[in-house]
Amino acid sequence: MADALKLTCLACGTANRLPVDRLGEAPRCGVCGTRLADGRVHEIDLATLEKSRKDDLPLLVDFWAAWCGPCRMMAPQFSAAARMLLPEARLAKLDTEAHPGAADRFDVRGIPLLILFHRGREVARLTGARPAEEIVKFVRHHVGQTA
Repeated sequence: MADALKLTCLACGTANRLPVDRLGEAPRCGVCGTRLADGRVHEIDLATLEKSRKDDLPLLVDFWAAWCGPCRMMAPQFSAAARMLLPEARLAKLDTEAHPGAADRFDVRGIPLLILFHRGREVARLTGARPAEEIVKFVRHHVGQTA
């Protein structure tokens, strides 16, 4: 497949390959049928993050916890940003309380923390609760530098 994207399913963790021009057609995982890019925020675990951060489409991860007031306040803004960034990037949340190894692995010192990954590397970080427009601007700025 020339001009193909590798996307990890954020539901089951399976790697999928699809033509770039089909990204806007709401492609589904070949194993579980979940949409691979749907403009929604997906809750992921550390294993899925390790796979999906290597994808060809940028992944912005919100490291958060249920007890964190700013995290809860930012959740609707993060969801709005996910819709605004489709199909440029995917957004996911990782609960640092449920997956404490993730906080150690990615040196999370405070939450909420947004980390942008693209093709296996960390591109940038943004700390604190942010409005949707600022999240979108952050992603577009940093993805434009890595393209």
